[in-house]
Amino acid sequence: MRKLLLGFAAVLAGWAAFAAADGEQAGDFDYYVLSLSWSPNWCAQEGDARGADQCDARHDHGWTLHGLWPQYHRGWPSYCRSAEAPPSRAMSRGMADIMGSPGLAWHQWKKHGTCSGLSAQAYYTLMREAYGRVTRPAVFRKLDKPVTLPAAVVEAAFLEDNPALTPDSLTITCRKGAIQEARICLSKALEPVPCGRDAIRDCTLKNAHFAPIR
Repeated sequence: MRKLLLGFAAVLAGWAAFAAADGEQAGDFDYYVLSLSWSPNWCAQEGDARGADQCDARHDHGWTLHGLWPQYHRGWPSYCRSAEAPPSRAMSRGMADIMGSPGLAWHQWKKHGTCSGLSAQAYYTLMREAYGRVTRPAVFRKLDKPVTLPAAVVEAAFLEDNPALTPDSLTITCRKGAIQEARICLSKALEPVPCGRDAIRDCTLKNAHFAPIR
């Protein structure tokens, strides 16, 4: 019986240690990745099949905010332990104009915002500020039909319209043969910084699909 009790105690201790290790410490990270998604491509690949309201032409979405992600120089935290209250539904709805949906805003808080060390409102405010600091190239809003282009052209357009950015602070990603996201590495003060190796996902496609705004 004594051995059984000792074994049970060991299991409980191991479980407690596991639970305590679930999620990194909030506020412990090195820089942010600002992720911008080209909404028409996301809609064509996923959103339309989901019946996402984001994809309705009345919204006129181009580059939408996917998220602002705390990052380590190698790796990244997620689902951190945080004493901050989650955002209200009204707060999340207030982000839909730049994120496409309140559900995405809430998910970004849960997975990434909890790692920022900020309150939910402060994190949403910071996301909006970061989004506003980046000039989304207007040239892509002028397309009237689908095109194929090198991912390097998208990168060059962002660099031209954002002189503070450098090639090592920006990466363009692709998914299923289409331009997916522009990801920009920023300091905690939202100044451009070099991306870590884990954040670089440079797309090398020369014929990436690019859908026009609806």
